[in-house]
Amino acid sequence: MKIIKLLLRRRKVNLSTRTITITGILSAVTIILAVTPLGFIPTPFGLATIMPVPVIIGAIIEGPVVGGFIGLIFGLFSFIRAGSPFIADPIVAIIPRVLIGVLAAYSYKLIKPQLIGSGVAAAVGFLANTGGVLTLATLRGYLNAEAALGIALIHGTPELVVGVIVTLIIVKVLQKTEAYN
Repeated sequence: MKIIKLLLRRRKVNLSTRTITITGILSAVTIILAVTPLGFIPTPFGLATIMPVPVIIGAIIEGPVVGGFIGLIFGLFSFIRAGSPFIADPIVAIIPRVLIGVLAAYSYKLIKPQLIGSGVAAAVGFLANTGGVLTLATLRGYLNAEAALGIALIHGTPELVVGVIVTLIIVKVLQKTEAYN
């Protein structure tokens, strides 16, 4: 407990009621997307996951700590429900998902205006997810480079497009609420 207090004090993490509520709601959305078919949208190339969207939204609204935490929830559920051998590896399943939130938050902070920044954050988040998982799966010997590239192009591209569009729609709606400001 002492270590947690020290980390929170050093990082100046604001655990306001708002932050805890947004984290809880977006974590719940992540879990719902993970355990139901709602996390996948059919495309002509197969299913495109939108599971990174709550991670990216959390990163945009609350920053890298919240985004990383929601990404951890996403990664843990991916690991628990592993549908392929390389996702059964906790390194491959969890690390890229945490990075979604961290990288999306920092890319959002770098780009203005807000809607363009949200689109860039969404793209960075989806690229971190697909690129991170496939790179680690290749480095750990689950896939060869050609297979990873094929998966990235065939499945990653539609996911990127769908994910950015869905994220932008949600951000546009959220911009009209107090939670976004």
